[in-house]
Amino acid sequence: MTPLRLPRRLQSLAELGALPTDSDELRARKAVLVLSSSLMTSLAFVWVGTYAALGLWVSAAIPLAYQLASAASIYTFARTRRYLLFRRSQLWMSLLLPFALQWSLGGFKASSAVSLWAFTSPLGALLFVGARQAVPWFLAFAALVGVSAGIDPALASGAPHIPNAVVVVFFGLNVLGVSTTAYVLLQYFVRARERAMAESERLLLNVLPEPVAARLKREQAIIADAHPAVTVLFADIVGFTPLSERLSPEDVVVLLDQVFARWDALAARYGVEKIKTIGDAYMVAGGIPVPRDDHAEAIAEMALAMLPAADRSAAEMGVPLTVRIGIATGPVVAGVIGRAKFIYDLWGDTVNTASRMESHAAPGTIQVSEDLYQRLRDHYDLRPRGTIDVKGKGPMTTYVLVGRTRRGDVENTLVAPTPG
Repeated sequence: MTPLRLPRRLQSLAELGALPTDSDELRARKAVLVLSSSLMTSLAFVWVGTYAALGLWVSAAIPLAYQLASAASIYTFARTRRYLLFRRSQLWMSLLLPFALQWSLGGFKASSAVSLWAFTSPLGALLFVGARQAVPWFLAFAALVGVSAGIDPALASGAPHIPNAVVVVFFGLNVLGVSTTAYVLLQYFVRARERAMAESERLLLNVLPEPVAARLKREQAIIADAHPAVTVLFADIVGFTPLSERLSPEDVVVLLDQVFARWDALAARYGVEKIKTIGDAYMVAGGIPVPRDDHAEAIAEMALAMLPAADRSAAEMGVPLTVRIGIATGPVVAGVIGRAKFIYDLWGDTVNTASRMESHAAPGTIQVSEDLYQRLRDHYDLRPRGTIDVKGKGPMTTYVLVGRTRRGDVENTLVAPTPG
């Protein structure tokens, strides 16, 4: 939950029982309970003053006793920070004292059904304790309503005289007061829940592609798909291990964050999907999870932009930085694995080939497979590197992507896929 945003004086009141170790959720629960208790304690002056003016001293003493006990409870909470004691005392007072006031006034009608205020007790238990723990509080409220109904005829026969206008006004105050209190509490917690859900959604989309995240929320089955045409890119910072040994831990993290943040922006710009990072390695794919015809061109454009983006980060940090990139195209299998922590990943020979293209690439170059060369050669400058012996693949003919040819501005024709 997001902490309450209040004027300074109310914020000081709301935080009087907070601990530095409290979570945002617990801090918010404490604040709401303190504020709601303070509000009801203040409103009780209306009942104390009215019944005292009518000469109903016992009835006036009950809300006065609530005010004093509630103020003492808040003060004790501020001094001891014992939240459970504070919560329990407020719930018990909210449950019992409205019924005591109703009985002293002669039942439902004469008291203007002041026992409605007792409903704030199970409602508070629901919000501040939990759904299961709130059940006994609601059952206690229901039982007291039943008792009140059973003894109401006897109470009404001895009810003191209260002007009808006062009864009607207090009916309105009781209904409006309880409903407003319930509405404000629920409004706050619903908004807090919506903010928490939005944050969870944002975090989920940082881990999974949007279409995959939507499927994961709808389906319980394993998510696994075969994609016949995908282009996969691996990028790696050359000599990063010895470089990281010369830098402070903070500078290492800052450097990687700057480089990857720029590459993330490029992935969003060209409509391709970042798959994962492993150390100083970066993996991205085009044509997945939403198929697109120009997946190879989109990845090529991103690769050409990644090298100068890394150079800018190196210049800002004042460190030497060289990147090598490998790209391959073909079929892959994609899916979500994990239970406690999800990851969207790709498998298949295309992934292995792209990884080999990167690991065998010369520093500062973009090495591509034969299949990708055939796809890009009409619009890009690709220079033969010759046949190289690739670990696990044997001899392979590879090419180096240098840039875009003058036969067309491919970048301006790229269209990012629309999630289905």
